[in-house]
Amino acid sequence: MSNPASVAATPLTRIRSFLTLVDDRYEDLDRKTWKTTVYRDFSAGLIVAMTAIPMAMGFAMANGLRPEQGIIAGALACIVGRAFGGSKYQVYGPTAAFIPVIAGMMERYGVDGGGTFEQGHGFLVAVSILAGVVLMLSGLFGLGRYVKLVPNSIVVGFTVGIAVAIALTNLGDAFGFQAPLHGGLVSKLKGIWTHIGEFNGWALFLALLTFAITKGLLRVSIFIPAPLVALGACMLLAATALAGKGIVVVGDRYGSIPNNFFVFTPPSLPPLTAGVLADALYFTVAIVFVSGVESLLCSSMADRLANNKRTPFNPDREFWGQGLVQIVTPLFNGFPCTGALARTATSIKAGAMTPLAGYFKAILKLGMAYFLAHPLEKVPLACIAGILLWVSSNMIKTKEIREIVDEGPFHTALMVYTAVMVPLTDFLTGVLSALIIFALWRVIGRSRGKHHGEVGAPQMLAKAEPEAQVRQA
Repeated sequence: MSNPASVAATPLTRIRSFLTLVDDRYEDLDRKTWKTTVYRDFSAGLIVAMTAIPMAMGFAMANGLRPEQGIIAGALACIVGRAFGGSKYQVYGPTAAFIPVIAGMMERYGVDGGGTFEQGHGFLVAVSILAGVVLMLSGLFGLGRYVKLVPNSIVVGFTVGIAVAIALTNLGDAFGFQAPLHGGLVSKLKGIWTHIGEFNGWALFLALLTFAITKGLLRVSIFIPAPLVALGACMLLAATALAGKGIVVVGDRYGSIPNNFFVFTPPSLPPLTAGVLADALYFTVAIVFVSGVESLLCSSMADRLANNKRTPFNPDREFWGQGLVQIVTPLFNGFPCTGALARTATSIKAGAMTPLAGYFKAILKLGMAYFLAHPLEKVPLACIAGILLWVSSNMIKTKEIREIVDEGPFHTALMVYTAVMVPLTDFLTGVLSALIIFALWRVIGRSRGKHHGEVGAPQMLAKAEPEAQVRQA
């Protein structure tokens, strides 16, 4: 679904509309119902804020960053995205799709690559700004609609591959290892084998219990902040019955969690070489791709889930807003974020009607994190692993896989290829090689006079059941 007016507009008219903060996204906020609408948006923001805190910490640590950076990134991205994005409903924050990209960057330019944490994050800031500029220009020149050309088979395969990568990354914490696992698929498997002597059965118990509580409570009601409840229950168990059992907590690995948010973190680059320039281009393209595909998938899903019969989301404005998110958020000690499917679905189910819900989510999240900074240091890393294992398990949808299989043997093979290559090599190698294979197949098919009925990514979400989207992270 796209806004036809946005397609016909010129870059000049687009930029004027993009800079208008109060527009058609607020059309449901009128004089007669504004009190009810604001209350619904506030309630939705509160529920999502409580759900988002442990997930944001988990995503940050999986990215090789500090836990508080996830809280900062999620709040700031939501403020910027809600102000300048193209959807009424979308909730912005850290997402699983960015983990292979950001973690790979931090491994190469941070401590593991011979640099410092600050140098790794500085490189991330620089690359994210470049990606943000590309996204803003893409929106300005009306390129948002072209993301729909990515076939379902690659999107589903990419999602499955990332789910596998997340699960492997967090197995170390679930097993109670003292240090995190690094590298690609092979390196992580070797790391598990090397450190298997550190295995702690109580840590695995906590991870599985967190997983089970989160999954069980969400089956009861979407209004329950299940990850936060699971985290609190398992924290209490670790501090009492499991005290002295060698459970590794957040503070053991990261020290104290500060509550002085929004520290300015400028971009930095190592000495420019051909390798550094190639990496900068690689990671820029990766951030642009993830931002574009996931934000438009999420926006399309949100309109359908909210039964939006009025102004649809604007893909070009969404690109513009995504660009600003990728520029502003990392500059204040955050990292790249995009539209979050599960949090957006939760917000809509909780009653959100306008972008105010996103603002409330950001403010409430920061307020709670400010007062909970010290207790969050006591969170067992195994519990964070349990939440992220829940995230990865819900990324694999059997219904979507069956739909790809129904499209034919080529798309089935392309899905499997992407799902294997993403964790085996890296995110961009897997996706770009799959896109090249798809393009060659299209060219060969056209030369033979065959017509293929591929369905684009947003159309795939239009076929998905809304309740399934609530459970996806």
